Order: sequence, then structure tokens, then C-alpha cells
Amino acid sequence: MAIIASVALLITEHQSHRLDALRATLSVIVDPLKYLVDLPTVLIEQTADSVSSYSTLKKENTQLREEQFIDKTRLLKFDSLEKENIRLRALLENSFKLGEQLLIAELLSINTAPYENIVVVNKGTRFGVHPQQPVLDANGVVGQVFRALPFSSEIMLITDPNHAIPVQVNRNGLLTIAVGSGQLNRLNLPFLPNNADIRPGDLLITSGLGGTFPSGYPVAIVDDFTPITNKPFVNITATPKAMLDRNRELLIVWSDSSPVSLSSPPTSHEKTPETTPPNGQSTESGLIRETPKGKRARTARDDKSAGAPAGTGRDDQSARSGLTRKVPAAAQTGTDNDE
Repeated sequence: MAIIASVALLITEHQSHRLDALRATLSVIVDPLKYLVDLPTVLIEQTADSVSSYSTLKKENTQLREEQFIDKTRLLKFDSLEKENIRLRALLENSFKLGEQLLIAELLSINTAPYENIVVVNKGTRFGVHPQQPVLDANGVVGQVFRALPFSSEIMLITDPNHAIPVQVNRNGLLTIAVGSGQLNRLNLPFLPNNADIRPGDLLITSGLGGTFPSGYPVAIVDDFTPITNKPFVNITATPKAMLDRNRELLIVWSDSSPVSLSSPPTSHEKTPETTPPNGQSTESGLIRETPKGKRARTARDDKSAGAPAGTGRDDQSARSGLTRKVPAAAQTGTDNDE
């Protein structure tokens, strides 16, 4: 009967479409059974893929986090190098404008004693550094060398209470003295009368008086102030142009045009008689300078004949740099006799 029923169904399906509705109805019941049979295999495959994907993603996440941490650290270093590069470029550009011999020194430490503004740099006497040398940065005057050691130097900032610098108002040339206040962002101008021609915002530059700081370097900007009519002197303050609390590199300046050897300590401070070799070369401070053949050395007698004090024209470069060279009397007497 099963065979007869099967043959009858085959013949009926072949001749007409009456069994399509029955086939569709039966498929609704049979199809879930197919999915139910495949369900274990699908679940196993999906679970394996999920576990594998989770493990892979976790490893990738860990690796990416490590790379991100390393990249952030490198970016921090690059940012620091970029800032240092900017500072060095500013110092380099400023050095071409100065026209004197310069030496870049890096900051080592800061003296935190109350009412003392002193910093230590990594250049000393072995590089030719000596006391009273002016120190600058890319913006203005920082201070001067207070104590020179073989491998380091102490620099007194212009804001130190023990420091005073001759300045002049760039607008009208008014001369005065700027005294340190003990604060890194303020200078005092205590010697100006109440009727002085000075205004808030005026630029103070070095006047060149005193022989320590060359003239023309920016020092500070005058702050706002209120004149007091019943007092002879007015309380005026100024803000330094130099970034005294942010500098990492400083410029040590030689105002003398003669070159200074940076490989060994200079001998310019030694008190030795000046002699002139027969070949027309003069030895001074350990340096040999060529003397033109048509010119002779200027002596004290020439200075006297010109109406100038003896020794005035002997070493103008040393006078401008703030250094004094003493020549023994025997050497001067011998020169006068030869003349």
C-alpha cells in the first residue's frame, strides 16, 4: 500500500499541481527539524570563533595599548626636543645680531635661598668664562657671571637685590639704574625724580656705562605707575624682558673683539709685560696679532702729545670688556726711552 500510494502521488504530481499546497504545508513542519539537526554544529563553530576572536582582539588590544604608550612617550620627548630646538634657534638667530663672541651654557641648578636670584650653568673657566661677563637669552639681559669655577659658573640675575644695572630709556635716552627687587618678574627704578620723562611701556636698554654690559641690549619694560606729587622720587617698577623663570640655555657674551680659546683657560688676566717681536707681531694675552708694516706701536708719549692720558689707547678693547691690564713701569720706561 505504501508503494501504491507513492506511485499514485508521483503520477498526480506529474500530471497536475494539486500537491503543491500540501508540499508547502509539510515543509513548514519539516524545515525546523533540519535547522534543529544543524544547531549543535553551528553553535560549536560560533562558540569557537567567538573565543578565538576574543583572544585575538584581547592580544591586539594589549599590543595597541603598549604601542600607544610608547608613542605617547616618544611624543613627549619629541615635544621637549621641539621646544629645545625652538629655544636654540632663537639663541642662534640672536647670536648673529649681537656681533660679539658667544658661548651657549645650559642651566644646572637654581639657588633657592631667600632674596637671592643666582643660577648655575655648565660652563666655567676652562671655556674662558670670567667674572662680570654679561649673560643674555633670546629676549634680553639675564645677569652677569658672579663666580667662575673650572667646570661651572654662578650667574647673578638682574632681579637679585644685590644687582644693579645702568639702563636708559630707549625713547628719549634718559639714564638711570635698575636695581633687583628679589622677585623674578620685577625691577626697581629708585633713582628717578617725580618729574622724570618716563612712561609706562617704555623700553629700558643697557646704557653701556660701567663697562660690564654692552650698550643697546633690552632689559625691561616699565610698568604702570602713579606719580606722587609730595615726594621727590616716584616708585617705578619694570618687568624684565628675559624669561628668567623659564630659561634652559643662556648666552655668555665676550664684548672684546679678540677671539677667546675655548679649549684651554685664557691668559688675558695674567699681568705680563707687553713685548713686540722683531717681525712686527705683538703678543698680548697669549694671542698673536699681525701689525701692519707701515704703522708702529702707539706709546705713552704719543698719547701725551695728543692730549690724552698715558695708556688710554693701549687696549681699547679690554677697556670696553670691563677688564683692566696693568703694564709694569719698567716696560713703559723702556718704551719711552726707545722712542
